[in-house]
Amino acid sequence: MRMYPIYKGLQKPLVYRGFKGKFIAYGICSLGLGLVLGGFSGALINMYFGGIITIVSIALGLFYTFTKQKSGLHEKTRSRKIHIHPIYLRRGYGKIGI
Repeated sequence: MRMYPIYKGLQKPLVYRGFKGKFIAYGICSLGLGLVLGGFSGALINMYFGGIITIVSIALGLFYTFTKQKSGLHEKTRSRKIHIHPIYLRRGYGKIGI
């Protein structure tokens, strides 16, 4: 019987230049939106202004993506408050014959 090696690289998270998982797509989207926004502003206003808008929007988009990645894959509300849940039980809850 012939033995083949099993590729187990899929168990590791996808990482590209510091971005992990879904944040890779967010980074690509911020690059694309920065280019589109800079292109429109360059066509409508001025070429130099469009270049500045492109650089600034890409930098801000990638910075925002990187800071959102630090908070985790799933956004969680981290509340420091004390929550007291009210009890909605009837008087004879769980007892038979009441």
